[in-house]
Parts: sequence; structure tokens; C-alpha cells
Amino acid sequence: MAPVAALERGLGRQVDIVQRYYGWKADFPAPEDRAVAAGPRQLMITWKGGDTKEIVSGRFDRLIQARAHAIKALGKPVFLRWRDMDAGALAGRVHDAPSFVAAWKHVRTIFAAEGVANVAWVWCPTANGFAGRNAPSYYPGDDQVDWICADAEPTPSATYMDLSESTKLFFDWAKDRPKPVMIGEFGAPVAYGTRRAEWLRRAAVVLQNPQVKAVLYFDSDERAEERRDTRRRYAVDGDARAVSALRELATLPYFNPRNVPVTPGR
Repeated sequence: MAPVAALERGLGRQVDIVQRYYGWKADFPAPEDRAVAAGPRQLMITWKGGDTKEIVSGRFDRLIQARAHAIKALGKPVFLRWRDMDAGALAGRVHDAPSFVAAWKHVRTIFAAEGVANVAWVWCPTANGFAGRNAPSYYPGDDQVDWICADAEPTPSATYMDLSESTKLFFDWAKDRPKPVMIGEFGAPVAYGTRRAEWLRRAAVVLQNPQVKAVLYFDSDERAEERRDTRRRYAVDGDARAVSALRELATLPYFNPRNVPVTPGR
């Protein structure tokens, strides 16, 4: 919880959702997840998927059942964001939209058969996928999804792009769906330099959309380290102006309806 506590000190408030990432064959929930679930914060697990056709074939049924049992045993509500789907790099495992939809339904069917009632299913492509990769074709249906989501970090580039530009097509599509909307990841890249604070303040306006019920800042440089690409750095620590702007966003009543402060001494 140390990174969460550090971010909360910078924000001057307790966060409502903590997101944790896992590979397809990883075991979870981990002790850190249990620590989140045991407290006042909500847990969101992002679970990267395997090959969609192999999933539908039943090859991974035992693995899915094990994860279903573990989440059920947690006994606390969990947002489950199952796999990315529209990114070009995943084409070899996702195959196509019908394969993804079939796999999504297969996973949900197994969770239902195991009696898992504490999961909210979060469907979350990239916001850019609504512009060029036909993200809506991956939507498995209103009866299969609890929350509609999009990842909305700017494209890795030093060229400034407002959040309004990257989310417009997603919001246009989502307004016709009877579901709450979540921004699963957003962030002001280090490449924006002195304009990071400006980007965050503009984002605060864009995200006050009545359908948006949750937003998660991607306060991490992990992707930059994985890909050796400094343009993918989004963590705000060390950038006083960006921290101040993110704090302003996070403490707005729209994003902080419970107004829970940081626990003294943390």
C-alpha cells in the first residue's frame, strides 16, 4: 500500500479505487489485493487475457474456475477488467472481434456457474480504438457488461493532445449505452513538459460528464521502463505543478463525493 499512500498524500485525499494488474496465468487476489479489499477502497483487477480461441475451446477452464473461486472467496466487491482487446499488438491472441466476444462470454459463463456474485464486469478498450480500430465491434452486449470503460492516455508523442480529442468518439458511442462509464487509465505524459498541469486542468473539465462515474489516473512509469520509451511516463511525483493540478482535479466534489481525507500520519 506504500505507493497508494504516497499518492494519497500528494492528492490530499483517500482514493476510492486501487487498480492492480495481472497476467493471464497469474494467481490473484494477492495479499496486497486483500489489504485493499479489507479497507474502505474498492479493488479493480485488470486481468490480461490469453488466446481467445483457446479460451473458447475450454483449454483454460480450470484456470478460470480457480480465479473465480479466489475472487468469490475474497468476499468483497471487485471490479474485473478482463483483458485489452483492440490494440494492434494483441491481434495474434485476440484474433478478431467475434473471437473476443465469444471468449468474454465463456469467461463470464464460468464465473456464473461458480456462483461468483461479487464482480462488476468492466469492458475497457482504448479510446483510440473508437477512431481507427472499430472498438465497438468488440462489445459483447449490454447483458454482458456492467461498466463501460476506455483507456485514454494520449498517444506516446510530444505533440500535445487534449483529453477531449482522444475521448470524443468514445463518449459519443457511450451515450447510447445504459451503463455507467469509467476511464480506466488516463495520464499527462512527461513529454508534455510544462503543459502537463494545463492538460490535467482541461481533463478535469472533460471528465465532468454526467455519465462518467469513475476515473483512474495511471500514476506509473512502468510502461516506459518496459519499452524503454520515456514518452510513456505518466507518474506525477517530482513535478510540483502536475501534482498540484492532479490534486485540484481529485478534490473537486464531482470526483470526490465522499470527501474522505488522508488519514493523519500517512
